Amino acid sequence: MSMKSIFDAKEVRSEFEKASINPSFIPLIWKHVMTHHQNPNTITKAIDWCEIPSLPSAAYSLLASKFKPLTTAVDSLHRSSDGVTSKLVIKLQNGSFVEAVVMKYDTRLGKYDGKPRPGGPRSTLCVSSQVGCKMGCRFCATGSMGFKNNLSSGEIVEQLVHASRVDSIRNVVFMGMGEPLNNYAALVEAIRVMLGSPFQLSPRRITVSTVGIVHAINKLHNDLPGLNLAVSLHAPVQDIRCQIMPAARAFPLEKLMDALQQYQKISQQKILIEYIMLDGVNDGEQHAHLLGKLLETFQVIVNLIPFNPIGTLSQFRTSSEEGVSRFQKILRGTYNIRTTVRKQMGQDISGACGQLVVNLPDKKSIGNSSLLADIEDLHL
Repeated sequence: MSMKSIFDAKEVRSEFEKASINPSFIPLIWKHVMTHHQNPNTITKAIDWCEIPSLPSAAYSLLASKFKPLTTAVDSLHRSSDGVTSKLVIKLQNGSFVEAVVMKYDTRLGKYDGKPRPGGPRSTLCVSSQVGCKMGCRFCATGSMGFKNNLSSGEIVEQLVHASRVDSIRNVVFMGMGEPLNNYAALVEAIRVMLGSPFQLSPRRITVSTVGIVHAINKLHNDLPGLNLAVSLHAPVQDIRCQIMPAARAFPLEKLMDALQQYQKISQQKILIEYIMLDGVNDGEQHAHLLGKLLETFQVIVNLIPFNPIGTLSQFRTSSEEGVSRFQKILRGTYNIRTTVRKQMGQDISGACGQLVVNLPDKKSIGNSSLLADIEDLHL
């Protein structure tokens, strides 16, 4: 029988309660694991549960018999020549692999509402929620894998534990492998752990991206108030969405927009709209006007994403810079919609948007670091 991750919070709480152990000790255990894992002098040494001070005596035998400090391991770490992107290939207990990407940004770059942005350098972690994905988006390498299995909440949290050795993580985005809302229970449990001790992330610094699982969007704000929601829209009309995103047939655009309207009414938060730019498919001026009309009653930020080629899988071409610029000007100028263009990061290590497919890139070099303006901080 495989051991559970100590970061599988629901399992740990259940076992502690059955053994009449106060669950308030759990964050202390997590802090010990984090400290051990980040210390270069102890990382190669296995954790002995008995080294954790001040636990009830029953807790030590319970931990040793049922839980592992980490059920996953970093198989390889690849650093991009852009100097700001690192990809972790993580091996799961079942032998499968997922990928997580660390991206460095500088929140001071650029302006918002004509004023300098506050803050400074920080790092964002892009985490995976599934091995593969069943959504089958035709522009996404992960979709070509098909769906393998869901990650447990502990396996999701462990990506943050591993990434914390690479850099101090301030933001987490669920934009890696998988559709997060198709692994809803584990997603919610993992985020609740990240919000608490010892991680102490702010809900404003966590973004969940979805292709539009309507029934789960309706639940999300009640279960996790204050999070940022990102929607992979990618087309302004249903027929184009279905062509490039087969799963869109199950979630018609009209119903999706109704769900987003309700979500925004309840949450009173901006929604990030992700829009991949595919040459000749969804990047024309007519598409920009259709998108503007679709979103003009919403409070949104549209993030235009240049398509990242995915080798022999590619059936699309990247939109020209001129085409992306025209698209952005229409949304901004005609419809007054805040619109950004995503800076591509980590393409040489297959760590850019849409490229995560568990392959080992050839390039591992580090170039001169050049921090980029961020896109995740929706409330600045």
